[in-house]
Amino acid sequence: MSLTENPIISQMSVMGHEQVLFCNDSATGLKAIIAIHNTVLGPALGGTRMWTYSNEIEALNDVLRLSKGMTYKNSISGLNLGGGKAVIIGDARTMKSEALFRRFGKFVESLAGNYITAEDVGISPSDMNWVNMETNHVAGLPGKSGDPSPVTAYGVYMGMKACAKVQFGSDSLEGKTIAVQGVGHVGEYLVKHLAAEKANVVITDIHEETLKRVANEYGVKVVAPNEIYDVPMDIYAPCAMGATINDETLSRLTCSIISGAANNQLAIEQKHGLEVMNRGIIYAPDYTINAGGVINCFSEVEGLSSEWAHTKAGEIYTTILNIIHRSKEANIPTYQIANKMAEERIAAVGIVKINK
Repeated sequence: MSLTENPIISQMSVMGHEQVLFCNDSATGLKAIIAIHNTVLGPALGGTRMWTYSNEIEALNDVLRLSKGMTYKNSISGLNLGGGKAVIIGDARTMKSEALFRRFGKFVESLAGNYITAEDVGISPSDMNWVNMETNHVAGLPGKSGDPSPVTAYGVYMGMKACAKVQFGSDSLEGKTIAVQGVGHVGEYLVKHLAAEKANVVITDIHEETLKRVANEYGVKVVAPNEIYDVPMDIYAPCAMGATINDETLSRLTCSIISGAANNQLAIEQKHGLEVMNRGIIYAPDYTINAGGVINCFSEVEGLSSEWAHTKAGEIYTTILNIIHRSKEANIPTYQIANKMAEERIAAVGIVKINK
């Protein structure tokens, strides 16, 4: 097989990726993939996810989609960062070790600052401490900006209120039924905001212990994972894995707003983004509404305050409003509007850099 026929490089070419690094270390059990999508705006920043993928192709597809999403997320958020992501293949509950994360840190260091990592699903700030022993290209460290989850959740909450402003005429969420799928780091903080505003919150999660704890703490209703789509709801908040907006779920969802923290929520962007719009559902583009985490990490990289990060995340409200209004004016799905806004900034900055 020639180089041009390599399916991985072909996939990178189609999606516009610059670099993919496959990491393997038998001594520590590390199997990871780091994907750098675009560095026009700056070094690629994106978290590391640890997940029990069914196979390596699934992991590759996930990291490619996630890293591209980070490019768009950083651009539309006005950050001088490119897009990257990493996945570690394995069970986050049983396979973590200092040696594994330090070995991963060495791979990050080998990219010479082209990629800055942080925590994502299955990873904690303390895990990043081990990575930091081998590389300085790490954000979200304890004692610095820390866990980005609270800032991510706040941005999602503000974006959700913007959607409500357009759909219901008021950004108050009091009395609205909101189904939150996934109550991990970000999902739980989102539930906290919603409960404080006296929304009717229904939650689900694949981890029973987490589900029970969150339900007891905030007094919210629990349903089984597959039942979340059938809950009579005003707002669906996907905060777990991606692709939960698909042919099967759209036939079950009764919401008029989709606004959550998960990445890559649309299973097939072109198809389901249009279908959501045609059903009269307002969809908050995922990489726009969940940008609080990367804003938090950017504040650490640039030495900015936590107050700056919180204020910047609050601006997601205005960004989502602008996207929705432009979508309605042009009768174009919100994801297309968001993509266009992100791509325009990358193109403009790219011209500036070329002409330096």
